[in-house]
Amino acid sequence: MAWNYSEKTKELFMAAVQGKPGSHLGEVADADGLGEHGSIACGDALRFTFRVVQHDTDPLRDVITEAKYLTFGCTSAIAASEALCIIIEERGVTPLEALQITNDDIVQFLEGLPEQKIHCSVMGAEALAAAVFNWAQKRGVDLDALGVDILPEETEEGRLVCKCFGLTEPYLLRKIKELGCKSIAELTAATKAGGACMTCHHQPGGLQDLLDQVWGGGVSSTAASSGLPSFQTDVAASAPASLSPFQFMKKVEQVLDGYVRPMLQQDGGDLEIIDIKDRTVYVRLVGACSSCVGASQTIKLLVERSLKEQVDQAARVIAV
Repeated sequence: MAWNYSEKTKELFMAAVQGKPGSHLGEVADADGLGEHGSIACGDALRFTFRVVQHDTDPLRDVITEAKYLTFGCTSAIAASEALCIIIEERGVTPLEALQITNDDIVQFLEGLPEQKIHCSVMGAEALAAAVFNWAQKRGVDLDALGVDILPEETEEGRLVCKCFGLTEPYLLRKIKELGCKSIAELTAATKAGGACMTCHHQPGGLQDLLDQVWGGGVSSTAASSGLPSFQTDVAASAPASLSPFQFMKKVEQVLDGYVRPMLQQDGGDLEIIDIKDRTVYVRLVGACSSCVGASQTIKLLVERSLKEQVDQAARVIAV
């Protein structure tokens, strides 16, 4: 599946990867602010650095003059990071003023992003916030006294909800409120929470519970909001104690076609069944999934786990 990117997004992406003058892919040496967000293991990570011209007497009047980024991510992640750097440098903002730049500003600058790629703009804004926190520590700025709540403790002390992407309860509660996420599908699109193994979707204290906590219940679950059937209960409840090879094959097809493949397709990927021998399923990831850094995790945490939980605990999945 080819993403429908705007001309602005494609222009910024190509400028970055070709290293054209004025692009920002790289790292500021001896940076005044450095922040990171995401996880390389999960395929999306961003390091944001900036340099300031320091005011002689008042650090609150420092002005950012240079911003750069390093990212392990897709076209959207690179273009969104470029947009963030350009906005900061063109506006000539202080670090605290830079915090007012939102992911909506980034998306607007890019003339839109596919819904499934909105998390890329969120990633840049979060890395910027971490960099500003780092700057404040170096310059002795008391953010609490100023009423600035960057919440660095979210990753240090908060309860871990999405283990695949290292996302904590305080962070997810804040993003639900800031972005107005009303369903698991919307929350996953914005933050990637629950986008790998999906275990945190409906477990106690998981994504659905957090959504209910913010909005008072009655919000849609992933299946309801995305139109996907809920196979986890139905298939597991109907699976006999011992499946014949034919029954096993049909159950595998039912889960993959009805549950796993639609999840992959939401992010531009897909999956093909190559062969089934005994309880081993041979598959090939295609589309965006074929070149994804997290492809091996997708096989184990999404595909194989779904078949083990919903079809047969003996099921194995091998990518070919």
